[in-house]
Amino acid sequence: MGEQNKSIRLYGAGGHSQVIKDVAESIGYDIVEIFDDYPHNTTHWNPKMVKPGLLERSDFHYKGHPFIIAIGDNRTRALLSKKIKSAFETVVHPSAIVSKSSTIGDGTVVYAGAIIQPNTTIGQHVIINTSASVDHDNCIADFVHIAPKAALTGHVEVGEGSFIGAGSVVIPKVKIGKWCTIGAGTVVIKDVPDYAVVVGNPGRIIKYQKPITSNE
Repeated sequence: MGEQNKSIRLYGAGGHSQVIKDVAESIGYDIVEIFDDYPHNTTHWNPKMVKPGLLERSDFHYKGHPFIIAIGDNRTRALLSKKIKSAFETVVHPSAIVSKSSTIGDGTVVYAGAIIQPNTTIGQHVIINTSASVDHDNCIADFVHIAPKAALTGHVEVGEGSFIGAGSVVIPKVKIGKWCTIGAGTVVIKDVPDYAVVVGNPGRIIKYQKPITSNE
């Protein structure tokens, strides 16, 4: 994390990357390269700076400054993390509060106003979004996205690739499986199995998502 005036690269140039750019620059990082699989997309925040990514270049240049995968979709982030043979950087917005007894994995971004309390473990390539609250003794696996203002209370476990929607609440000691989706505003009061989609108050399973395969 955060040495001043350190150069990094972003993979992904859509709306999500705008926020990551702001987080990185707020602690003195310099964005020196941006890559995207769809570089001609006119919605990019800086189209002149965007270079073709893995889909368009067989000679993709991996060596150089560390990357952050600036893509909100968890499955895409997981896939790219295996393909990009590079070091990954971790960045934390200066307004975030992170306990010294918690750990954060490579490639993870902690957004403005987020709170991570003591003895919590955050995996790799995780998104802790704006004003999210992750309380004490949580275990957050790789590729998870904790959306804005979601609140995870104590001793919560979240499995690989799961999405915790904006404004949702997870009560203490609940275990959420891998690749689950917790809808915005949901109150999770019991364990959630792998691949489940949960909505409502109290949360209920409405369907199951397609499992991740080894070919993805």
